[in-house]
Amino acid sequence: MPRPPAKKTTTPAVRPNEVRIIGGQWKRTKLPVADKPGLRPTPDRVRETLFNWLGQDLSGWCCVDMFAGTGALGLEAASRGAREVQLFEADAALVAQLLQLKTKLGAAQVQVTRGDGAALTGRMPAASVDLVLLDPPFDAKLYESAVTAALRVLAPQGRLYLEASEHWGAERLAGHGLAELRHLKAGAVHAHLLGRA
Repeated sequence: MPRPPAKKTTTPAVRPNEVRIIGGQWKRTKLPVADKPGLRPTPDRVRETLFNWLGQDLSGWCCVDMFAGTGALGLEAASRGAREVQLFEADAALVAQLLQLKTKLGAAQVQVTRGDGAALTGRMPAASVDLVLLDPPFDAKLYESAVTAALRVLAPQGRLYLEASEHWGAERLAGHGLAELRHLKAGAVHAHLLGRA
């Protein structure tokens, strides 16, 4: 007698408990991912694409990771030669984890500060940053204030990386004086590389 077909089971999407630095001096270094609501590290493939867009060598760049989380974006920039990387994060446990990573890597060019990413970015000198990494929790209503703060500090030829749950169209970007240079959709993530219009 034939056996009934096995029921297909769907397993829920499992968040990775670590991500890795893809390129530069700390290539293959693993970064722990805490189990926290809203924490969604940028997937390896998306980060690899972003740094292909930017060029592999960020020597001399000043970078800000406004909502650092695991630190994957900012530490990737530092690994690829950025001169200065500011990691801003509101969560105390994540800040402690970032400080441990900074020590472990001997990352003198990385500064970790606890607090609101948009407010801290807004206090930096105007037009002083080459790359702003903007990847807040998708459900947080932080985008408008964060983009405003990012634009204040972005150098004239600087780049803004924006990760969101939806594609920011030309009209929405134009309202902020921004233009899309590159866009990628990977699963639920829309990755945008933006410059001043």
